[in-house]
Amino acid sequence: MKIVTFLLLGLLSNAALALEPGERLAPWTLLDQHDAPYTLNDQARVLLVARDMDGAKLVNAALEGKAKGYLEQRQAVFLADISRMPKVIASLFALPKMRDYSYRILLDRDARIAPRYPAGEGEVLWLQLKDGRLVQQQTFTSAELLRQALEQQRPH
Repeated sequence: MKIVTFLLLGLLSNAALALEPGERLAPWTLLDQHDAPYTLNDQARVLLVARDMDGAKLVNAALEGKAKGYLEQRQAVFLADISRMPKVIASLFALPKMRDYSYRILLDRDARIAPRYPAGEGEVLWLQLKDGRLVQQQTFTSAELLRQALEQQRPH
């Protein structure tokens, strides 16, 4: 019975966190892999959220071979939750590797921001935004489908 209660509470808490179309996303600021700050603003049209390494790998595969600035041209930002990664692993291995990527990764090191967004394990949450408000959301579990969706975003 305790397990059922716990699961129901988990489902209810996830439902409470669900974003609704038209809802304004609260601004936040995070550092990227180069320790440069980024603040979510009304210019962002797409927010990609990965809550685990498998989700981040999907984004990496979707962006493989893309030129530097590809996401920025599409007014897209990528938020990666790395809070579960041991700090020594992050600093010695993961961050140096991330610095070689041709795209910006906003790093949520302390799970301050990513839990606001209902991305599941092994998936990427896509939040379509307009003037800081949620238009629609979808999830991706395929790098190819994510790549196709990014291609459909007109560069600005």
